[in-house]
Amino acid sequence: MIVIVMGTTGSGKTTIGTLLAKRLVWEFADADDFHPPANVEKMGRGIPLTDADRLPWLKILHDKIVGWNAEQRNFVLACSALKQSYRNELRAGPEVKFVYLKGSYELFSRRVLARKGHFAKQNLITSQFADLEEPADAITIDARHSPAEIVAEVSKQLGFANA
Repeated sequence: MIVIVMGTTGSGKTTIGTLLAKRLVWEFADADDFHPPANVEKMGRGIPLTDADRLPWLKILHDKIVGWNAEQRNFVLACSALKQSYRNELRAGPEVKFVYLKGSYELFSRRVLARKGHFAKQNLITSQFADLEEPADAITIDARHSPAEIVAEVSKQLGFANA
C-alpha cells in the first residue's frame, strides 16, 4: 500500500508522514526530494510552480509509486497533491490511498512562519490555497489536532488501529 499524505504548505505532511511510517514500520519519502533543482530554486524565491513545472515531477513520483507497488513495498509519501489531476497522476492503482490534512490558511501561515530552513516560503501558501481542490476520495483529517492524534486516527481509518 502507498499512503499519500497531502495538503498545502504548512499542513504537516512531512511530520505526519514520518510518524505514520514509523508507526506502521513502513518506508517514508518526501515528494519535495524529487523536485528538479529548477523547481526548488523557483519555490525558494517565492515563485509558485505552474502545472508545466509540476508535470515532470509528477511523472517521477508516478514512476516511483509504480515501482514501489511492483516491489510490494509499503510507503508513506508526503506530497502536496493539490489538484485532482495531480492525484489522478499519482493514483497508480487501488493500493494508493490519500490522507488530506485539512486546515485554515491562518493555521498553516503561522506554522510556515515558525519554520527554519525550508525552501517553501510563507507567500506560497496563498497560491497553494488557490490551487487546492479538496479531495472527495481521501481520508480527511483536521490538521489542528496533535501529530499523535492525527497518526492514531489515520492508522485506524486505514485499518491499522493496533499498529
